[in-house]
Amino acid sequence: MSLLDVLTGMRNGPRGGRSGGMSPITMALLGLLAYKAVKGFGGAKPAGSGMAPTGGSLGDILKDSFGNAGKGGLGAVLSNGLGDLLKQFQGAGKSEIADSWVSPNENKPIDAADLSRVLTPEQIEFLTERTGLTREQLLAGLAAQLPATIDELTPQGRLPGPDELDRSTIKTV
Repeated sequence: MSLLDVLTGMRNGPRGGRSGGMSPITMALLGLLAYKAVKGFGGAKPAGSGMAPTGGSLGDILKDSFGNAGKGGLGAVLSNGLGDLLKQFQGAGKSEIADSWVSPNENKPIDAADLSRVLTPEQIEFLTERTGLTREQLLAGLAAQLPATIDELTPQGRLPGPDELDRSTIKTV
């Protein structure tokens, strides 16, 4: 399944309105990368009164962000979001953990409490509103899935370029 197939499946909502729909945690993972990427374009905040865009599903937000990504499309959104997310981990003193997810070595775990200190309250609110998960469910799920997802998006032990992510695949949970 390609990344585009995964994102297209988001239109079925956080509980996957049909069998085979995307899990809320998978949506949250992609939403976090999109959030980081959208915030990174031109340094502008996403639309709305707060830090997070208002209204719409994560699929709608990702679709809107493709326009901001220019010719890079989905790969640019994910590549920029992934890079920004890793910088956020570095800024929070958790670079050793995040670096292990990129490297070909064993992934170091992160617990929900540490993840809550890495992510901003705005990011957590954005994701809970759009996935329907509680704060605790979101952080526990992201803590469980984020290491493997970043590991999968960085198979060569480095941040991939946008064209590499356009061709890559991810497995949904």
